[in-house]
Amino acid sequence: MDPHLVKVAGERLDSMGLHPHTAVCDITGPLPGEHDRIVSTVSVRPVPASWLAALRPGGRLVTTIAGTGLILTADKTEDGGAVGRIAPAAAGFMRTRRGDDYDHPTQEVREKAQADGEQVSTSRYPLLYVPDSLEVMSMLELLLPGIDFRTALDGDKRTVWMLHPDGSWTRATADGFLNSPTVHQGGPRRLWDALERIRHRLNREGGLPVYGARVTSTPDGKTTLSHGSWTLTL
Repeated sequence: MDPHLVKVAGERLDSMGLHPHTAVCDITGPLPGEHDRIVSTVSVRPVPASWLAALRPGGRLVTTIAGTGLILTADKTEDGGAVGRIAPAAAGFMRTRRGDDYDHPTQEVREKAQADGEQVSTSRYPLLYVPDSLEVMSMLELLLPGIDFRTALDGDKRTVWMLHPDGSWTRATADGFLNSPTVHQGGPRRLWDALERIRHRLNREGGLPVYGARVTSTPDGKTTLSHGSWTLTL
């Protein structure tokens, strides 16, 4: 965070009679002191091991998983790890960033996505702009982190792009809201196919296993989500 913003925030809090300790630091690195609560208003993936190290036994960690609408709440265990749940409610914060993270790694992929795809198909579902469905977006981000979503409207014609820094891309276009889109895909992975599998599961089971999932973290920050037979390690 900009040191000037921290200074101004401290002055305003002071004027209201509030005197919290403020600091400028890399929050993914070592944290000073020990704490009963750590509440993060930026999203991370994975959970930094330094946060668990700074929690007292029984202390609680609350954060969001980067790129998702998932709130992770976990209590520190005696072995230095943590256990908890993904909250049933949704929320999201900006990712932790540094240096070149502010670049746009999918810009070149977007240019490639204007051409015909290596695979062309018609979706069985109406066109979905994934960020409009936090549950679907969260599941997709857990499986394929880092997708950049774009959308455009031209009259009744809607287009959605899914772009990944590894060069994978999808362009789906539909006329109106009920017609199935024509889908072009290219690059090393088929992003739309992954999305379709998630939508199949949603239709088949009536929900996805992300909200309410159990959370288990080891002392080194390795975090596993599980719900029934489904499991995924961040």
